Amino acid sequence: MTLSVVVAGGGSAGHIEPALALADAVRRLEPTARVTALGTERGLDTTLIPARGYPLELIPPVPLPRRPSADLLRLPGRVRGAIRRVREVLGQVDADVVVGFGGYVALPAYLGARGRVPIVVHEANARAGLANKVGARFAARVLAAVPGSGLRGAEVLGIPLRRAVTGLDRAALRAQARERFGLPADGPVLLVFGGSQGARTLNTATAAALPGLLDRGISVLHAHGKGGSPAPPAPGHVPPHYVALPYIDDMHLAYAAADAVLGRAGAMTVAEVSAVGLPAVYVPLPHGNGEQALNAGPVVAAGGGVLVPDAELTGDRVLAELVPLLTDPARMAATGAAARASGHADADERLARIVLEVARA
Repeated sequence: MTLSVVVAGGGSAGHIEPALALADAVRRLEPTARVTALGTERGLDTTLIPARGYPLELIPPVPLPRRPSADLLRLPGRVRGAIRRVREVLGQVDADVVVGFGGYVALPAYLGARGRVPIVVHEANARAGLANKVGARFAARVLAAVPGSGLRGAEVLGIPLRRAVTGLDRAALRAQARERFGLPADGPVLLVFGGSQGARTLNTATAAALPGLLDRGISVLHAHGKGGSPAPPAPGHVPPHYVALPYIDDMHLAYAAADAVLGRAGAMTVAEVSAVGLPAVYVPLPHGNGEQALNAGPVVAAGGGVLVPDAELTGDRVLAELVPLLTDPARMAATGAAARASGHADADERLARIVLEVARA
């Protein structure tokens, strides 16, 4: 019997990447399994999913309005239309299980599968969103990345990650990675990134700290975002000690080139940085429900990183936190080991086994 697995994790990379990591793990464990992804024309669905070799079935997007508006009045009709389309897809692929990762693709997927196909819910963030709160009410299994997600009965599993990350041998790839980015072969490297659009606070603090970092022999690989700006040249210093890019496609190579990270604390960032064993200074977004600080909580408590509030990140704070770390190889090794021990590098296959178990049942 060929099992048919449908994954719903469209919209942002934070929803898509765990879904695709699960899909890869399902295929490794059950090579004949059929995996289909649900998505919309919005976001990164049509870019990331087909590139990984999975069929994408589009459904109407159902974004949830954050305040009363005309969109709120149209919401019931949009939900019904999306549910009808989900049920069409589930019938076409003869689905055995639906796995949702939250976001506006997951909600119609859960409602369309309810009573027809068993559901598995995975919550990547420290605080569950609305879609997963709804799906968890009638799911066969509920999984979460960290404790305290707000989903009753959730099993803590971690976040499914790409094998390019969880299987990364940083030492073996170090020379190749540094050559790829034009970094010096020797000496410590700080990796700075704040997501695809960058982060103004990180960029500003990095620019202020750059002369001091370079004076201490610390090179910087800085992904400043498509909407951000690189640091201005530091007097007396020239590349390759400071390499600025709008975006880094080969993040696994960036991790291999680096010795420490300065970045935000999104669920995927924390999971990947921990899995590869990099010490980090996490700077949570200053708005929202505080979930980014919670995402980083377990690794910080384990000694694998430091949490710095956005309002407190200055050039001087960057130097104070990172220079002592990056100039002390023993401390870097110990902090990196603590980060790796706090992660869940096998979450992809553990989730895949649960999904296959539910599908067979």
